[in-house]
Amino acid sequence: MTDVKSYAAVDLGASSGRVMVGRVGPGSLELTEAHRFPNRPVRVPEGLRWDVLGLYAGVLDGLRAAGVRCGGRLDSVGIDGWAVDYGLLDADGALLGNPVHYRDGRTEGVAEKVWAAVPAPELYASTGLQYAPFNTLYQLVASGPTAQLAQARRLLLVPDLLAYWLTGEQGTELTNASTTQLVDPRTRDWSYDVAARLGIDLALFPPLRQPGDPAGVLLPRVLEETGLTGPVPVTTVGSHDTASAVAAVPAAGERFAYICTGTWSLAGLELDAPVLTEASRAANFTNELGLDGTVRYLRNIMGLWLLQECVREWGAPDLGELLRAADAVPALRSVVDAGDAAFLAPGGMPGRIARACRASGQPVPGTPAEITRCILDSLALAHRRAVAEAQELAGHPVDVVHVVGGGARNELLCRLTADACGLPVVAGPAEAAALGNVLVQARAQGLVGDRAEMRALLARTQPLKRYGPRGDAARWDEAQARLAGP
Repeated sequence: MTDVKSYAAVDLGASSGRVMVGRVGPGSLELTEAHRFPNRPVRVPEGLRWDVLGLYAGVLDGLRAAGVRCGGRLDSVGIDGWAVDYGLLDADGALLGNPVHYRDGRTEGVAEKVWAAVPAPELYASTGLQYAPFNTLYQLVASGPTAQLAQARRLLLVPDLLAYWLTGEQGTELTNASTTQLVDPRTRDWSYDVAARLGIDLALFPPLRQPGDPAGVLLPRVLEETGLTGPVPVTTVGSHDTASAVAAVPAAGERFAYICTGTWSLAGLELDAPVLTEASRAANFTNELGLDGTVRYLRNIMGLWLLQECVREWGAPDLGELLRAADAVPALRSVVDAGDAAFLAPGGMPGRIARACRASGQPVPGTPAEITRCILDSLALAHRRAVAEAQELAGHPVDVVHVVGGGARNELLCRLTADACGLPVVAGPAEAAALGNVLVQARAQGLVGDRAEMRALLARTQPLKRYGPRGDAARWDEAQARLAGP
């Protein structure tokens, strides 16, 4: 057992955070949950905010629980989380207010202002990012006139902010930085021209870090609060949770697509270079950076957020029973565009889905089972479109689709995705982000080799389920034609 090391993966999602313990040894990989805590955004008079102090308290509680499991000793800690959002620090390093939530409405109408300074085709050619109203670039332009931004001396993306509180050291992790729309995916450095033209001061960001780089050690007060025995290093991982999840896709070779499922579905390919064509921009594909010089070429799809919001409004029914009932509903009766920004904001989701079906002349789903089936059929249809278009735009054919993340547990969604894509689907691991986080830490300490070795270890040690495609592709073509309109 002396060859087995213990790693804490802090994995922050849009609705909850957790600290997972990964134990890695020669040919072995085990993951267990040490602590889970809620992530509840708070609406205050000025808008929607993250309770980052509550998150930090949850992280400390999780590290304490992880230490109990590991006899008070951890070999490293890594942090991943969602993209684009950030905290601002003053000259003394103190946080200037809670970070703004990406679903806050402050960026409405900002895109036109940005495009007046940097036309959309130029912006895409320079940064490779699809248009999303919440990208950090748009948030910063929206914040330009505020006293808070004027007072700020540092900007830390959320995982980097938590790492700073744990270690006292500041850095900007590259895979997450690439989601800001301020990084050039060809140089893997800042896009200085774009920032200058928009009046964004890149000096706000601390130096870039790569996955695997050291990020400091836990401060004495953190060791005291968590009961851990020091020193405990903090290792930079792919701090964008999708980067960590893609690193944990248990694929062999290069001919695979992935769908990272959860609140969002991120569907695409792992490439060696970005695709910056006008056709790629028009198709709204994004080029985010991944491990070892790779590019995550993908499309953001609204994901299980649609179902999560409905379930919340329905009073949290039994999900297993709901999915069984949805499976009995006729397939493809009604579908919606799962990438439509109309579904971005919280609240009233069943009504919005019903209105979208009515507007497109389709039957209006009424029961929870019918709405759930509409959502899952629509997600599978969006997965199909993204996987097919990514292959065409990148000239990169695939033989299999890997579904990782929480949606890998949803058998109906995985089965529908296989049917829609006309390709086999391999589902799992469900905890891909945490596993990728752990493996990058282990690799930094020499326990694991390159990405191929990481993925082979995952394929040997993690439960996976395979779904073969069934049915008639013409039915999916017809459903897509309904969304396209006359």
